[in-house]
Amino acid sequence: MRSTQQMSITLPLEMAALVKAKVAAGEYASESEVIRDGLRVLLARDRAMEDWLRDEVIPAATALEAQPARGLPAEQVREHMAARRQRKGTGNA
Repeated sequence: MRSTQQMSITLPLEMAALVKAKVAAGEYASESEVIRDGLRVLLARDRAMEDWLRDEVIPAATALEAQPARGLPAEQVREHMAARRQRKGTGNA
């Protein structure tokens, strides 16, 4: 039984050129390997996002629902973030 499936895909010219360049540079043996690696990275990112939502966002939202007084007004959060950006030297407010 076959463990792969052949597919035909269409990419924007820039992406197609990038795939070909990766193969030409010897980073990958084939165009299929480039696409497979990209999909593996996408899956890892999706898993990381799901983990973050499950482990951090949902518990924080649940805690805030239980104790709304712990929340901060939006303006206070904006001020805090602007001050943090300035300390990092970006100056973007």
